[in-house]
Amino acid sequence: MRLLMLGGTEFVGRAVVESALARGWEVTVFHRGRHEPPAGVRSLHGDRTVPDGLAALAGAEEWDAVVDTWSAAPRAVHESARLLRERAGRYVYVSSRSVYVSPQPVGGDEEAPVVEDASADAEQTEYKQDKRGGELAAVEAFGADRSVLVRAGLILGPYENVGRLPWWLTRIARGGPVLAPGPRDLRLQYIDVRDLAEWTLGAVEREVSGPYNLVSPPGHTTMGEFLDACVEVTGSGAELRWTDPEVILGAGVEPWTQLPVWVPADSEWYGQLHGADVSRALATGLVCRPVGETVADTWRWLTEIGGTAPRRPDRTVKGLDPQVEAKLLAESGV
Repeated sequence: MRLLMLGGTEFVGRAVVESALARGWEVTVFHRGRHEPPAGVRSLHGDRTVPDGLAALAGAEEWDAVVDTWSAAPRAVHESARLLRERAGRYVYVSSRSVYVSPQPVGGDEEAPVVEDASADAEQTEYKQDKRGGELAAVEAFGADRSVLVRAGLILGPYENVGRLPWWLTRIARGGPVLAPGPRDLRLQYIDVRDLAEWTLGAVEREVSGPYNLVSPPGHTTMGEFLDACVEVTGSGAELRWTDPEVILGAGVEPWTQLPVWVPADSEWYGQLHGADVSRALATGLVCRPVGETVADTWRWLTEIGGTAPRRPDRTVKGLDPQVEAKLLAESGV
């Protein structure tokens, strides 16, 4: 198989490239040259945000599939897909569950309503409209039968540049009392980036099409199992102080942002973030590794790069200020 990866040097794109190489695929990576791609690929440089930024892709070369992780102005996806529609078999666009109208109830599947105020060739607006616009661009150019829309949920694993799992690992590695947002048995839903990559390439091989919620089954792990795994792999001896959601919210702490991954079960966002129906993905080959493996491999990667994870400049800073945490622990008496 011949793969064209648009991006491919960070997080999701890098995982897809490594998975393709492991399968023996021939991989071309089109990127801006800011980061080194994995060894073994052919590298083409270009910037989709500038005029003639796709010049390196002009010509007659063909690929079995294109994988695109773009998350800014949909126009970039629109132009790329139109350029490649006669020279690639499938266009896989890594989208997001954010495209669904919010809030989405627990059990929402791919038939749930999506945001309407999105356009395939729009300038950058908001994340959810941009991702939906990217979907529209892929389908417009490749048709519903040759496009795959990967509606990913929470993505964790090695190379993470958003700051969720790396923040928890770094915080727990410091040791001492740690504010643990309860309850312990809160059901979580996420996807290891490598499982996302494997399913994506399998989808190309199976010639599937259409939208797929791509995240683990609801309750694949719990908040307790997740944080226990962080304590175990860091060897810090950190003490998890489980705290009721009401106490945390009453102190003005923001779920998901200040306490990454965590959203209270009664939040209007819980269904969208941790309650998706993933039957369609499971029926087409999705396999999810245990949370302990995801946490351990991410910790190994994080220590190998010196303990500080890269961070995308277009994402908010994640994590709870140490002084805020200490104050809350002291006041709550947990």
